[in-house]
Amino acid sequence: MDGLTHDSSILVIGGGTWGCSIALQLARRGYRDIKVLDASKFPSPIAAGNDLNKIAEEGNPPMDDSDENYTWNRIHQMSMHAWLNDIILKPFYHSTGFIMAACGDEAYKHVLDYAAEEKAELLPLNTADDFQNTMPKGVLTGSFPKWRGYWKKKGAGWVFARGALEAMYAESMRLGVRYVTGGHQGKVDSLIISSSAEDVKTVSGAKTADGAEHKADYTVLAAGAYSDQLLDFKKQLRPTAWTLAHLPMSTKEARLWRDLPVLYGVDRGFFIEPDEDKHEIKICDEHPGYCNFVEVDREVRSVPFARQQIPIGAEHRMRLLLAEVVPHLADRPFSFARICWDADTPDRFFLIDRHPEVSNLMVAVGGSGHGFMTNPAVGVLAVDALEGVMEPRLQKMMKWRPETAVGRDWYATQDRFGADGKIMDLSIVKDWTSIGELDESSKSSVSTTV
Repeated sequence: MDGLTHDSSILVIGGGTWGCSIALQLARRGYRDIKVLDASKFPSPIAAGNDLNKIAEEGNPPMDDSDENYTWNRIHQMSMHAWLNDIILKPFYHSTGFIMAACGDEAYKHVLDYAAEEKAELLPLNTADDFQNTMPKGVLTGSFPKWRGYWKKKGAGWVFARGALEAMYAESMRLGVRYVTGGHQGKVDSLIISSSAEDVKTVSGAKTADGAEHKADYTVLAAGAYSDQLLDFKKQLRPTAWTLAHLPMSTKEARLWRDLPVLYGVDRGFFIEPDEDKHEIKICDEHPGYCNFVEVDREVRSVPFARQQIPIGAEHRMRLLLAEVVPHLADRPFSFARICWDADTPDRFFLIDRHPEVSNLMVAVGGSGHGFMTNPAVGVLAVDALEGVMEPRLQKMMKWRPETAVGRDWYATQDRFGADGKIMDLSIVKDWTSIGELDESSKSSVSTTV
């Protein structure tokens, strides 16, 4: 950007998965005046990265020279290089391997297509014994009805998400990044936008709920699903939610379940080994996603909200996954549950670009389900975009592109499977689990109205 120097003031809106990564990369490149705003105290209870674990995979050399394949491979390469080598991040990556499978025919075709692009050695899994033998005796006790897939023993695993997020936060603070978080002082109500006589718009910071104005030379909007409430993205973002729960385990069980490959059923759900502190295992059901469709200014939009509960339907799907895979745990009560928001772009490529019509504003949004695994790369890409040095092929795929959202189908499943194969609407969900309740600390951080 013209005029950008290491002395320029930079405001990052959003202190979650991407915001922390961007702030850290800015500080590492020598920028000295960085402020991050977030409505929640760190780590935010609604940040997708504030989680036990996330699946991580290394990239593959592209099957062809298309921009699409090149971009994903490059992003994965950048990310995995950081997970394996960055002194801050490498303690949190666990190279345990990855099992990918499906029950339905359409979902299984997706598995086969995915496997066809793999360069690593894959072991076919077609029977209950095949699946059970991927883990120590006594872990997988289910009959795996209709399950088919493969085992990728190397080149994949999982990341201790919350630990990595906390490490990025601490290192960015050590390097001088200032965080203003929690309550009205951190909750951004609006961008500060001015227009010239020639109708040229410029962002000069943001206004928070306490009335304070946070001025900056450059502003980076990286507030995840909430970003859609601060800027007109011309339908490029669809806030979409998924569901997770924690299952408590004994010390003996947790010991048996250590260092397991990730088990992922593309139309059932997944789990990863228990955490070391509480001995809880995260269970996720797999589905195209939940939206919260409401009418805003005569248009239907999905508006995120925080809740430490999940729909009863989600719990039923999680219980089905457990019954088919680990039936000895299928009836154990959950200890925690919540909905987890992301924002889908129409093509599921990230949106990381300088705004073409608003000066001094950059957006880094649209995780589309890939946000945490690739978050080390996102920090690099976002600062590259701010400096105007992003690799041209990557910039082409992640640019501001409202033309892709013209006539957008809000109910598009975007190559996801599970549940009834449809996007579900939280605005009509009546029955929720009694595991938790609406998170009091985040009621004011993500509004259900604009």
